[in-house]
Amino acid sequence: MVRTKVIAMLLGPSGVGLIGIYQSLIELSGKLCGLGIRDSAVRQVAEADGSGQLERLGRTVGVLRVTCWITGIFGWLLTLALARPLSVWIFGNADRAVPIALLGGVLLLENLSGGQTALLQGVRRIKDLARVMVLAAAGGTLISVGLYALLGERGIIPAFLVSGMINLGFSWHLSRRVPVTAVMLTRREIVKEARPLVALGLAFMWSALLAAGVAFLTRGLIVHELGIDAGGIYQAAWSISGLFAGFILSAMGQDFYPRLTVVAGHNDQVNQLVNEQTEVGLLLALPGLLATLAFSPLVIQVFYTGKFLPASGMLPWFVLGIVGRVISWPIGFILLAKGCTNIFAVTETAFNGLHLLFVWIGLKYYGIVGVAIAFAVMYALYCVTVLGVAVRISGFKWSGSATRLICYSGFYIAVEFIILKTLSGIPALVAGVILVSASGIYCLRQLVCRVGPDHVISRLVESVPLIRRYFHA
Repeated sequence: MVRTKVIAMLLGPSGVGLIGIYQSLIELSGKLCGLGIRDSAVRQVAEADGSGQLERLGRTVGVLRVTCWITGIFGWLLTLALARPLSVWIFGNADRAVPIALLGGVLLLENLSGGQTALLQGVRRIKDLARVMVLAAAGGTLISVGLYALLGERGIIPAFLVSGMINLGFSWHLSRRVPVTAVMLTRREIVKEARPLVALGLAFMWSALLAAGVAFLTRGLIVHELGIDAGGIYQAAWSISGLFAGFILSAMGQDFYPRLTVVAGHNDQVNQLVNEQTEVGLLLALPGLLATLAFSPLVIQVFYTGKFLPASGMLPWFVLGIVGRVISWPIGFILLAKGCTNIFAVTETAFNGLHLLFVWIGLKYYGIVGVAIAFAVMYALYCVTVLGVAVRISGFKWSGSATRLICYSGFYIAVEFIILKTLSGIPALVAGVILVSASGIYCLRQLVCRVGPDHVISRLVESVPLIRRYFHA
């Protein structure tokens, strides 16, 4: 949040748009060259750790580290080869070929740190994983802000590289604390052990590659059609809409996916876990999403500057899509935990293709707001489809409490939409404050009921006399 605000003030819409393009390029190249190994490794490490066989865990980790080096170097070489044509396609000239080539170094750094965090996640060292994220974010922000202040847009590439180094440093340091038996592996053994890792990773890679490709092409189309400033407006709206849900889903996924993998053979336990994650995700995300809707112009001003105000028109549609993402996200993990990689790949291919088609249509007929509408429509269709697939695979169904919470969330989002369309100025602001406050109190009460009286959230609520009585009602 701090870094975003500083970038907006120092670099403006064009700088934010340029960073968004570079970030999309890193993600796309990283997914293509990483072969999904970081994600598949979480499952492999979790299974090896759960077996209690130290040698098996050592072999898995050894192969993981070797493959991370190989795929990282390959990614850098690929970026070097494609730097000039990418610069010409996106920016209309080859002036940014050298910065794009240097981004390959970021790919190598992210690949190596991804291997370390996969180890931490697989053995469920969640606190250490959280430390890596917090320390890397804080250190990267401090360095990046200094570079942007000193160098302006010329500091973008150095900021990416330094942030990658900081992330690698912290992840390497904390992953060294995991007791892993050193196992000497021959080249033939590495190839043999890497095959299942890569085979599973290909499904992850394909899904992530499609998502990164759509994100990259979307930004490329916007910049190509409307200019680099429009790319910055899109980046602002996209970042803010996913701010609350993004970190919530990411945080839960660190522990949820390994746990789901362990019980993948028991449908009742799988369905229970997915329902729990759906409820917690909605309870954590809903107040923030409603606040984003209610105070969208103010949110834009706080996180960016007045130059980014056109992004407020995109936020309502992005928020609708994010709600669909929060609901469908835990269900999608059923396919991965059960190893249904073919079904997962087909589903992701179809909906990423639809998303890109909707983006093209929306951009053509509705301008930049059409891109946000495309996101909302795509996730509405995806939510229905992935639910149907999960029903066939595991007999999944939403519990009564999850169904009520989904209906409750939909009702509040609909009410806020009506407020935005019918009111303006102070009345709209007052109505938004009431709605956000009511939903926040309700969601907090539901969370307290779920986590129990000994949790830090419950103790914090107990310390506030004004609301303590309501939570005991």
